[in-house]
Amino acid sequence: METQKIPADLLLTNAIVLTMDEQLTHYEPGAVAIQGDQILAVGDEKEILAHYHSNNQIDCEHKVLMPGLINAHTHVPMTLLRGLADDLRLDVWLLGYMMPVEREFVSPDFVVLGTKLAIAEMIRSGVTCFADMYYFEEEIAKTTAEVGMRAICSQTVLKFPAPDAPYYEESLAIARDYIRRWVGHPLIVPSVAPHAPYTCTEEILRATAELAQEFDVPLHTHLAETANEVEESRAQHGMPVIPYVKKQNLFEAKVLAAHCVHIDDGEMHTLRHHNAGVAHNPSSNLKLASGFAPVQKMLDLGLHVGIGTDGPASNNDLDMFEEMRLAALLAKGVSNDPTALPAHRAVSMATRLGAKALHIDHLTGSLEAGKRADLILVDINSIHNVPHFRRDEQAVYAQLVYAANKNDVTDVMVNGKWLMRNRQLIGLDEAELRKQAQDYARKIDLFLIKREQSILSKLIAIGGATEAESFEVQVKVQIQDPQPVLEAISHNDLEILYFRHYHEYDTYFFFADPQQGYLRYREDEMLDEKGNITNVRYRLTLLGHPREARFDGDVLLSRSRYIAPATHSLRFYREYFKPIQEVSIVKDRLRWRVLFQGTEVYINLDHLENPSLGYFLEVKSRTWSKRDAEYKAEIAANLIRLLGGSPENNVTKDYIEMIYSA
Repeated sequence: METQKIPADLLLTNAIVLTMDEQLTHYEPGAVAIQGDQILAVGDEKEILAHYHSNNQIDCEHKVLMPGLINAHTHVPMTLLRGLADDLRLDVWLLGYMMPVEREFVSPDFVVLGTKLAIAEMIRSGVTCFADMYYFEEEIAKTTAEVGMRAICSQTVLKFPAPDAPYYEESLAIARDYIRRWVGHPLIVPSVAPHAPYTCTEEILRATAELAQEFDVPLHTHLAETANEVEESRAQHGMPVIPYVKKQNLFEAKVLAAHCVHIDDGEMHTLRHHNAGVAHNPSSNLKLASGFAPVQKMLDLGLHVGIGTDGPASNNDLDMFEEMRLAALLAKGVSNDPTALPAHRAVSMATRLGAKALHIDHLTGSLEAGKRADLILVDINSIHNVPHFRRDEQAVYAQLVYAANKNDVTDVMVNGKWLMRNRQLIGLDEAELRKQAQDYARKIDLFLIKREQSILSKLIAIGGATEAESFEVQVKVQIQDPQPVLEAISHNDLEILYFRHYHEYDTYFFFADPQQGYLRYREDEMLDEKGNITNVRYRLTLLGHPREARFDGDVLLSRSRYIAPATHSLRFYREYFKPIQEVSIVKDRLRWRVLFQGTEVYINLDHLENPSLGYFLEVKSRTWSKRDAEYKAEIAANLIRLLGGSPENNVTKDYIEMIYSA
C-alpha cells in the first residue's frame, strides 16, 4: 500500500543541496520541500519525492541550492554615496566628505532610494538577509519589508547631531518607538545601534544596552575598528575598547559587533563568554587600511563570526561572493598558512555563522526543516566554473568561494517568496533606480564643488582633524582681582581633579566668507610651579558660529568645532589658508578641572596680556544634549557665584569677538 504523501506548496528538485547545517550535510541530487514561508523538508531527492508532492515542482538543473547569503554589517542607503570619495585616509573620508554630505542630503527619501538600490544589488548577488545601521532606520525597514527581504534594521544613536535627530535623546526615543512597533515582524528584526564607543557617551552605551535588553533585540555597533581607536580608549579610559564597553554593560544585550580588528585573546574570550556576534568586513578594512581582524583565532575560540560588506561608500560594493573569497585569502596571507579559513568555513560565515552572529539562527542561515525558506540557486555550469571534481566532498565549497561569482546567482527566495527568478528581479525597476541615483549624484557633486575650497575641507586635507565636543556650556565674567577667586577655589568644598598653568599665544585667521567661521593657531606653553616651560603644544581649531543657544543668566551653549594638530609653522598656515585678516591674543591661563555638585567642570582664570584687557573668570562644561546643557548651565552659574562672580554680568562674547568687534 502506497504511503500518502504530504502536500507542499513547492518542491525544488535536481539540485546540489548544501544545507550549511552544523555537519555541512549536502545532497547530490537533493531536493527541498517548502510550505508557506517555511522549509518542510530537506534531503535526498528520491526520499523527498517519496514523501512529498506538489503541483508546483521546479527542476533546478543541477544548480547549487543553498541558504541565502547574510550580509552581517552594512549601511545600505550609502549606495547613493558609492564612489564619492576614495583613496583617502579615514579621517579625510569621514569628516571631509561623508559627514558633510550626509548632513546636507540624508532624508527619508534619500534612505528609501538608497535602500532599494542596495537591495537590488544584494538580491543579484545572492543575499537574503542583511544587518543595517543608519539614520531614518524605520524607512529602511519599511522599504525592505515591502520588497520582501529579511533584515536587522538598527537605528543609529550617537552623541553628535545626526540627520534624523539633533540630540541623542531624540535618537533614543525614535529607536524605542520604532522597536516597540516592529518587534515580531516576520521579516524585520528592529535593533538599536550605538554607533561606536568614540561617538557615544557612557550614558548612551548604557541606555542603548538597556533598551535592547528590554525588547530582547540585537544591539549593533562598531568595535575596535582601528588601532587609533584602541589607543585613544586606553588614553581616555585606561583600558582597551572591549573592556570599556563591557564596563558600560553593553554585553548584557545581544551584541553584533562590526570589525573587531584590534582585539587580543582576552577580549575574544569576553566576546565569546557574552555570546556576542562579530561581523568581519575584509574589503572595507583593507580599503580604509584599518588592519587585519584575527578571524581564524576568533573562529577557533568558538566566536560566531559572520561576513559583512560594510557600507557601499567604503567597499564599494555589496558583493558577498567577493567578501567570502577575500576573507579566505586574507586569513591565509596574514597567517602564512594556506589551510587557514578553508572554503567551507568561509561559506559557513556567510550563512549559518552569520545568522548566529545576528542572533537569528533560529530563523535562517541553513536549510533545515522549520526554518524560513530563505534560499538561492547558483549556476556552477558556466565556463569559469568547469570542470567539477567530486572526489573531495568539500570541493563544491571551494568552487563557490574561489571560482563562482555573484553573476552565477540565478534565483533568490526569501520567506517562501521569489525575489528573483531566472536572473529577473521581481518588484524593483532597476532602470528607474539608476536614474534617480544619478540625479542625487549631480546634486551632491554641485554641493561638493561649492564647498571644496572651504576652510574645513582644507583643514581636513592636511590631516588629523577631529570633531570636538558637540556643545560647550560656558559662563564668563570679568573680575578686578584674581586673589579672591584663588582663595575661593582652595577653601571651598571643590574636589580638584587636576590643575594646569599655561601661557597661550593665539593667532586667529578671518576669511572673506564669515560663514566659514574662523581658524585659531594656538601655541600652548605648559608651565611648572616655578614658571618654567615643561612642554609646548601646537593646535589648529576651526570654530563655527559661537552661539547655539542661551539659557538662564545668558549662559552660552557653543557650537561644535574641529581640532587638528599644528605640525607646520605659522607662516605655512598663513600661506595655506590665505586669511584676509589676523588677530593675535596672548594670555596667561590657570585651569582647574573640578567636581562640583557631582558634575565635572573646568575653571579658567585668564589674564589677557595682549591686548591688555585684565582678568576673566570662566566656567565651562562639555555636554551632548539639550537636557544636560540646561542642567550644566545652572551648575556653571552656581559655581561662578561660589567663586565670587556674578553670572548676571556674564560676558557673552568669546575673547576674539570682544577684540575683533572693538
